[in-house]
Amino acid sequence: MTDDSLIKQSLESAKTIAIVGASAVKEGEVLAKTRLKPSIIVMKYLLEFGYKVIPVNPFSKGKKVNGEVIVEKLEDISTNIDIINVFRPSKETPEIAKQAVKLGAKTLWLQFGIKNTETERISNSAGITCIMNKCIKQEYQRLFLKSKPVFPVLLND
Repeated sequence: MTDDSLIKQSLESAKTIAIVGASAVKEGEVLAKTRLKPSIIVMKYLLEFGYKVIPVNPFSKGKKVNGEVIVEKLEDISTNIDIINVFRPSKETPEIAKQAVKLGAKTLWLQFGIKNTETERISNSAGITCIMNKCIKQEYQRLFLKSKPVFPVLLND
């Protein structure tokens, strides 16, 4: 499969997406600044297009973002996860890939600037699609809405 067909298949078949590293409003932080964080923008977008989105962040457990309660870790999610979308540093992703294998996720998606060969190896050996260094929101826009991404300056392909 080509990259586009693999991405399209992942997005078409998904119903539930966990966002690891989803941000919440921190104490003393200006709300407007928080709304501009990429994880929040992506989460809101995915919710608007009908996905069930579960935010994951150990430092914000129990708080809400975009109306959804943040869970501490992936293992706290009781429903099947189709895509695990990651907003964490590349060095943390092999552990997330191992969790994805345990949970039976179909796709591990690493956002812009996030890539790791060990993560890709772990995912692929377990039959999990691994998409790296791509924004899930921009790929959805490009493939389904046939529109140019909102942040074209970020494209490096």
